[in-house]
Amino acid sequence: MREIAWNKYDEQKMKEVMDFSEGYKKFISECKTERECVTESIKMAEAHGYRNLEDVIRNQETLKPGDKVYANNMGKTIALFLIGKEPLEKGMKILGAHIDSPRLDLKQNPLYEDKDLAMLETHYYGGIKKYQWVTLPLAMHGVIVRKDGSSVQVNIGENENDPVVGISDLLVHLSSDQLGKKGSVVIEGEDLNITVGSIPLKDEEKDAVKMNVLKLLKETYQIEEDDFVSAEIEVVPAGKARDYGLDRSMVMGYGHDDRICAYTSLMALLEMQEIDRSAVCLLVDKEEVGSIGATGMESKFFENMVAEVMNCLGDYSELKVRRALANSRMLSSDVSAAFDPNYASVMEPKNSAYMGKGIVFNKYTGSRGKGGCNDANAEYIAALRNIMEKENVSYQTAELGKVDQGGGGTIAYILAQYDMEVIDCGVALHNMHAPWEIASKADIYETTRGYVAFLKHA
Repeated sequence: MREIAWNKYDEQKMKEVMDFSEGYKKFISECKTERECVTESIKMAEAHGYRNLEDVIRNQETLKPGDKVYANNMGKTIALFLIGKEPLEKGMKILGAHIDSPRLDLKQNPLYEDKDLAMLETHYYGGIKKYQWVTLPLAMHGVIVRKDGSSVQVNIGENENDPVVGISDLLVHLSSDQLGKKGSVVIEGEDLNITVGSIPLKDEEKDAVKMNVLKLLKETYQIEEDDFVSAEIEVVPAGKARDYGLDRSMVMGYGHDDRICAYTSLMALLEMQEIDRSAVCLLVDKEEVGSIGATGMESKFFENMVAEVMNCLGDYSELKVRRALANSRMLSSDVSAAFDPNYASVMEPKNSAYMGKGIVFNKYTGSRGKGGCNDANAEYIAALRNIMEKENVSYQTAELGKVDQGGGGTIAYILAQYDMEVIDCGVALHNMHAPWEIASKADIYETTRGYVAFLKHA
C-alpha cells in the first residue's frame, strides 16, 4: 500500500502544496466551459512566451528548438507545442486532457412560459445523475452569435450581485410516488427545466412573463429570441471552488473532471523552458460524449497541427508525421475514482485509488471485460515507475471500481491508434460527475510534479 503524500512534506513543502491549489481554484472557478478554458489557457501561455501558430504560418516563419506555439481549434480545443532539440520525427511527449464537463445545455428553442413562470428547456450533456441538479443555484455561461456574425459572451450567476437560476423539485409532502421510483427516473431529462422569471411585462396579454425576460435580454445583450438558435449556453453550478475539510486538505469545485488534469498538464508544460523531444499539452472537447465532432479527440485537428509544426520546422513529409506520432509517448491526463468509505461495496480495496496518495495510473479503463479500453504495455509502465521514483513523485495504481460494476473511458485509446505508448493517469476524485466534486490538494500537487517528471525524462 502506498504511503500518504502528506507525510513527506515539511513546513515549506506544505505551503507550496497549499499555494498551488489557490491557482487551481481560481482557474476552475473562472473556467466553467471549454471556451473559457481555452481563452484562459491562451492568456497563460502567451504570458510564458507562446505564440499563435496561425501567425507563424501566415508570416512563413521557421520554427526552431526552444520555440513555443499554440493552435486554437474553434475556441474549444488547444494544442501547445514546446519545440525540442531532436527532430519531431523522433516523437513527442504528450500530456492530453479534456476540458468539457457534465452539464446542462440550453436547447435551441429553450424559452417558454407556463403558468406565469418563464422557463428554459435544457438537454443534459454527458453522464449525470439528473436528480443531483435540482434545487441548486445555477449559472449560465456561453456565447450567443447573431446573424451578422457578431457575438456576445454570457456569464450570469457568478458575481455575488448576479441573480442565479435553478430547477425546482417536488416538495417532500407530495412526493410519495416520486420517492418510489428508481433513482434514474426520479428526475427525468425533459423535466430539467430552469426557472428564469415571474414578473409579467405590463400591457402584454400573452406570455407576458416570457416577454419580460426577452426584454431584459434585449436590453442587456442586444439579442432577440431567434438568436438562441445560434447560441451555446451551458448551465453549470454557480459559485467558486472552495477549500473542503476542516484541515483545508481538499478542494470542492465544479468540473474537476477533467479540468483538474487540464490545469496540471498546462502548468507542467509552462514550467519547461527547453526539452530534448518536443513536448505537447493537448486540451480537447467532447470527451464526455464520445470525443466526437470537430473539436473532439476523434477529429484530425491534432494530426493536422503536428503536420503544420513539422512544416514550419522545414522538415515535413507525410511519412515523418506518421513516425512522429508513432514514436510519441502520452499521458492521457484524466481523473480516477477515489476509494469512498461510504460506498466501499463497489470498490476493490487492493486496486483502488486513495485520496492523498498521489498521481493515479490506470493501466486500463473501459468497462467490465475491459470494453473500450486502452491497455498500456508493461514496458511503458515500468519506464514510468522509474521516472516517478527518480523524481520522488507519490504515485499509485488503480482500476475504476469492481470489475462488474461498470467503468468508463477516456481519450487514451484514440491516441493509441497512432501506435504510440499511452496510459491514463491523473487525480482521484470523490463525487465524480456530480455538480460538486472533491479532490485532494496533495494529489493535485503530486500530479503536476508527475507530469513535469514525465516531460523531463520520458
